[in-house]
Amino acid sequence: MLTFLTEWGMRAYLNYKTWRHGEQVGSDADGNTYYRDRRKQPSGRERRWVVFKGGESEATRVPPEWHGWLHHQSKDPPTEQSRWRRDWQKPHEVNLTGTDDAYRPPGDALKGGKRDRATGDYEPWIPS
Repeated sequence: MLTFLTEWGMRAYLNYKTWRHGEQVGSDADGNTYYRDRRKQPSGRERRWVVFKGGESEATRVPPEWHGWLHHQSKDPPTEQSRWRRDWQKPHEVNLTGTDDAYRPPGDALKGGKRDRATGDYEPWIPS
């Protein structure tokens, strides 16, 4: 089907597919737009996809409620009325691993490599 599997080629194909067969069903707070295929599939299961705002395709940018819809865990796309959160749930955050904003524990080499001394509850193993 596609012989040019480059980032540019895949993006061009996604734009064509979205323009030709896509039906927009909604968007999330980050500006990502969600689509379904207007055509009926032989399997009976509709095709669903997301077009990320800003161009960078990163799966962790999809909020949980839209992830469920994309993976056919819910029939209808989430709406403002159907989005509910418990008091203890934190807002969705993207995975920052590999970026400058990633969490680095005390003593990490990229934070200077210095850490506090052990508090005395640690006994090193000494071979006998």
